[in-house]
Amino acid sequence: MLMNRIETAVVNSPARRGLQRFYEVPLLARLGGRVAGGRALEVGCGSGEGTRLILDKFGAARVDALDLDPAMVKRARRRLARYGPDRVRLAVGSATDLRAAVSAPDASYDAVFDFGIIHHVEDWRAAIAEIARVLRPGGRFFFEEVTATALARPHTGCCSTIPATTGSPPGNSWPNASS
Repeated sequence: MLMNRIETAVVNSPARRGLQRFYEVPLLARLGGRVAGGRALEVGCGSGEGTRLILDKFGAARVDALDLDPAMVKRARRRLARYGPDRVRLAVGSATDLRAAVSAPDASYDAVFDFGIIHHVEDWRAAIAEIARVLRPGGRFFFEEVTATALARPHTGCCSTIPATTGSPPGNSWPNASS
């Protein structure tokens, strides 16, 4: 599903790029290592910041990246132009059909990256199945996603001035939201 205008503004903000660069990427690299010289795929590339980080910080030789939103792919094309078509291939398409989106055969990627987009995919199980299909044996799926547990837990550290809620939002069925 396409993002609304508020989500698009947040995704394209300097704060989101900073979070991705200084928190998400170092965490994912620590957990999964680099993919130096490998072929990577990014689902939900947005404006291309994640693709840039996959190339620069994870060391991928080549990245295929896709997004449902043609406007985001256009932004990514501008941001990533310096890498050239030998290193970056961008496409408009769905994570639920990677064969159609980027002509991805079985076992064709060393790594697949998802920087918090899977919750936007209506049939997320199909997207995960596609990701598993295109990963080579021993390939890695790097992802981060906001979870109900994370949202329900009281905030600490830099956000300690934000009052924590003790219950679920109305109509919410998150398990353990009040603990």
